[in-house]
Amino acid sequence: MSWLQILLDTDAQTVEQISDGLMAIGAISVTLQDAEDKPLYQPPLNTTPLWRRTRIIGLFEGDTNSTQLQTQLQTILVPLPPYQIQTLEDQDWSRVWMTDFHPMQFGERIWICPSWQTPPDPKAINIQLDPGLAFGSGTHATTALCLEWLAEQTDLSDKTLIDYGCGSGILSITAIKLGAKHVWAVDHDSQALEATKDNAKKNEIDTAISGVLPKQLPDFKADSILANILATPLIELAPTLIAHLKKDAVLVLSGILKEQSDEVIAAYTPYLTITEIKEHDEWIRIVAQKF
Repeated sequence: MSWLQILLDTDAQTVEQISDGLMAIGAISVTLQDAEDKPLYQPPLNTTPLWRRTRIIGLFEGDTNSTQLQTQLQTILVPLPPYQIQTLEDQDWSRVWMTDFHPMQFGERIWICPSWQTPPDPKAINIQLDPGLAFGSGTHATTALCLEWLAEQTDLSDKTLIDYGCGSGILSITAIKLGAKHVWAVDHDSQALEATKDNAKKNEIDTAISGVLPKQLPDFKADSILANILATPLIELAPTLIAHLKKDAVLVLSGILKEQSDEVIAAYTPYLTITEIKEHDEWIRIVAQKF
């Protein structure tokens, strides 16, 4: 079947009114998007931020009378912002979604492959990972920066790592595939821990990864820590992460916007030596060592 969708661009102050109005006249769903390509990277805690200009998309059944719909819009929304009404033809949406994801290479030897794709290089280190609810499929610059760092490591054998903010488990799984002895995958979100567990099992390495909440992380020191989260929690976690590093251990920090890097570096330089800073798409990876 086909669908009818209404697109309206408005300011943040009227989003709730318009969304409620669309639902009141029969929309089966309402979606919000950025209308100006100005993403919100790190909103304040306990807030639900909106873009300055927000696109609202209301989805209706395909047999909805478009003329009647326009009349209803003019009744409930005063003044009525500019809008478009479009017909959306039915498709196999699962198939459309799957075509957007392809195997991705990091360094010379790592491939992240969706389960429905054949690995381009069977002899490479192939990680099977399907996009899902938990963050981390390799498509975002912050995850890519961490994967590239892992790809550069020549010897992880017998090493113990901490993946702080594990999301999908992509970094934990890659580290084990590269020879790490054990990885502690840490996340505050139980869904992320479940995703990590499932993905590790798919890659046949579930016994080498322990998923834990932050408060459950044992008191030990790791050979390396990867923390791909956001700048504010990285600053707050500095004492915790540093305490879990062995002498000569390496700390990899990601999820940092370029303009936030100085503040993050300041939180760690009293205790660690910064050995590398790398930028990708306005995101920064910081590598430090504990001497």
